[in-house]
Amino acid sequence: MSQHPAMAVVSLEGLSKRYGNHLAVDDVSFDVGAREVLGLLGPNGSGKTTILRTLTGYLRPTAGTVRVAGFDVVREGRLARRRIGYVPEDAPLYPQMRVNEFLAFMGRLRGLDGRKLHTSLGLARERLGLEAVGETIIGRLSRGYRQRVCLAQAVLHEPDLLVLDEPTNGLDPRQIIEFRTLIRGLAEHCSIVVSSHILAEIARLADQVAILLDGRLLAVRPVKASQSVRLRTRADLAPGIASALRTAMAGAEIVEEPQADGMVAVLVRWPDGGSTIDQVVARLGAAGIGVIEMSEAGADLEATFLAVTARKAVH
Repeated sequence: MSQHPAMAVVSLEGLSKRYGNHLAVDDVSFDVGAREVLGLLGPNGSGKTTILRTLTGYLRPTAGTVRVAGFDVVREGRLARRRIGYVPEDAPLYPQMRVNEFLAFMGRLRGLDGRKLHTSLGLARERLGLEAVGETIIGRLSRGYRQRVCLAQAVLHEPDLLVLDEPTNGLDPRQIIEFRTLIRGLAEHCSIVVSSHILAEIARLADQVAILLDGRLLAVRPVKASQSVRLRTRADLAPGIASALRTAMAGAEIVEEPQADGMVAVLVRWPDGGSTIDQVVARLGAAGIGVIEMSEAGADLEATFLAVTARKAVH
């Protein structure tokens, strides 16, 4: 489907959703560009699934507007939904059907038939690695392959937008790695909005991250290639570490985490190519600052997430 290059594939403006007295989503706005992957990141209960269900037309917003490919999901719901592929967290499948049978059934529901249906089925099976299991009964597939079938039915009609709610839940480590590769491949053909409460998954999947807490959008940040390190030192030395590194390292992001034993963990994150971990050690040594422990931090987004959630949103 064609998409005007200047138009955002997804546009949320002041989206709010209330359930009775509970405000589940509070004045959220963001855009997603063509072939961009946006990760919704936040703890359980932060509003991620409510946003996705509103985006896909399953829920009606209490306030604000949501557009997909320029179509309002409320006023032009049918046109908007034609441009969306959706995989909910607990994606429903028909376990008694064979893979090919199920995909053909879903394709016909999408309005595909004849040669177009045949071509779309072949392309979806190829992209999702399902050629070898086409005649297998869905109920006999592994969790990883069932999730692939869910993805395949969501892209049969070549949507502008693919919406994924916690897509790697319940997968083993190998399946998660394979699934991540599949999603990045699909991003070459459409925009993707994916939710997760796992920092490392969003860091490896997304181009941008929208950080949510208690239904409020705290920040939208690009996911940049970076290096990060965790230091542990005495609390009285932490200000000196921050001062020394900010002076010497352009673009460094530094977050302090007080610990119960009077120590402080300091997370330092900086752009790739700017410095090396050895240079961090050398700079601290030159400033006469001792570090008790030092290790590479596990996730690129960790420092950003801690910094943003520490100061929270201001409306």
